[in-house]
Amino acid sequence: MADEATTGLASSLIGTVLSERYRLESKLGSGGMSTVYLARDVTLERWVAVKVMHREMSDQPDQIERFRREARAVAQLSHPNVVAVIDAGEDGGHPYIVFEYVDGETLKQRIERVGPLPVDEATAYAIEIGRGLAAAHSRRLVHRDVKPQNVLIDSEGRAKVTDFGIARSLEADGLTQTGRVLGTTDYVSPEQAMGRGVDARTDIYSLGVLLYEMLTGEVPFAAETVVGVAMKHVNEDMPDVQRRRPEVSSALAAVIERSTGKDPKKRYPDMASCLADLEAALEVEVARSGGSHGQATAVLGSVPTKRKFLTTRRVSAAGIFLVLAATVAALLITALTGKSGSSSEPSAAPAGSPVQIVDTRSFDPPPGDQEEHDDELGLAIDGNPGTGWTTENYEAPTTKAAVGKPGVGLVLVASKPAAARTMRIRSEVGGWAMQVYASDSGPPTSLQGWGRPIGSETDMDTDQTVELSPRTAQYYLIWITQLASTGSGYSVQINEVGLKS
Repeated sequence: MADEATTGLASSLIGTVLSERYRLESKLGSGGMSTVYLARDVTLERWVAVKVMHREMSDQPDQIERFRREARAVAQLSHPNVVAVIDAGEDGGHPYIVFEYVDGETLKQRIERVGPLPVDEATAYAIEIGRGLAAAHSRRLVHRDVKPQNVLIDSEGRAKVTDFGIARSLEADGLTQTGRVLGTTDYVSPEQAMGRGVDARTDIYSLGVLLYEMLTGEVPFAAETVVGVAMKHVNEDMPDVQRRRPEVSSALAAVIERSTGKDPKKRYPDMASCLADLEAALEVEVARSGGSHGQATAVLGSVPTKRKFLTTRRVSAAGIFLVLAATVAALLITALTGKSGSSSEPSAAPAGSPVQIVDTRSFDPPPGDQEEHDDELGLAIDGNPGTGWTTENYEAPTTKAAVGKPGVGLVLVASKPAAARTMRIRSEVGGWAMQVYASDSGPPTSLQGWGRPIGSETDMDTDQTVELSPRTAQYYLIWITQLASTGSGYSVQINEVGLKS
């Protein structure tokens, strides 16, 4: 009956305009504390998600404070892997929080729809979730409810962490409050299940469980009650992921094992060290499979060169074997044929040769107006770092939050097809995010037409060289997904851009 009452109340709010600005259009989901609606921001004419606290909860001061704490907590975060808070308020006894609207599905829905994910894609999602959580941890915030239901996959395939409803500040409490079990027991850490104090290592444990589920399609423990599941997290060892998914590398299995140690002291000490091993494992998985799936391409391209696993001294036995095997094969070909293995291929340009860019075009597909300061396009390749092409000025860090479009871009046209290995971008202000796409024809008029990205960066410097996965192409797209803060709004100015093979 309680669920029916909640559903009835949620339905009765559809059509309501909160604070004369947010018109609730339809229900997206509901929990024990609140309901999330798809809403229209009538002031800025954009779609948003609005979380409205249930009326029965709004009479409880501690629940109101918990709700407000979520708004304050996430408002401090600005990260491409965290769903952004746009606004918060109260209207007619209805406290609410306004989030960017992510057009996609939850990670739980993805797993239920397709089953176990490709190994490299699951690893990539774990990295993106970890990056979002690391941003929260840097603000002394622990999520405490990491689960696939709280991860959204946007239209570009990127994972974004949401629902910090039970997040807790370590700044105020040292450790989170003891004596209460919060979170979902399928992913709960042993210390959380026992009602003990928790810290960032609790999120690391839950991330390890979530990675296990992405790889196997099932959570590790099952019981007749939620308490029974929680006690298994306390008392039973995690199942061996390689028994359920033999193709998982030992490197990735080791990350799960260390992340889910019963004793927090035996886990990774922080998310950064966990991410380093996840990034290394992703390289191993891609090398073993000979290619990447879905978001793995973009995530692998975003790993800084100095942290590349197979190109630094941090090379595992598996990595050494792969490199040695390739070398031995090349030597055998040379010895038996007197030619190198690539002698039948046309000679390529010397490594590091500049790729000539002869034209630039803005890329602003519908719902954009297909124009983005076109009069400035030539300034991005004129050789003068003091001038540049700029996006329009927006009122939010993402164009999705500002005007409802997923991004905006700049197309580079090479004089002839080339396999660029690096792209150097000099910009006026850093801190923005982008992906690089390539096409041998076109250029494509929709983002889907460009295929998968060949490189990406989530935190651009003012002078940044981005590593690319080489693909012979004549058209290259810089797709901007996160804008830079300029003091008067959000935009990106690209002063100079160049490609090298």
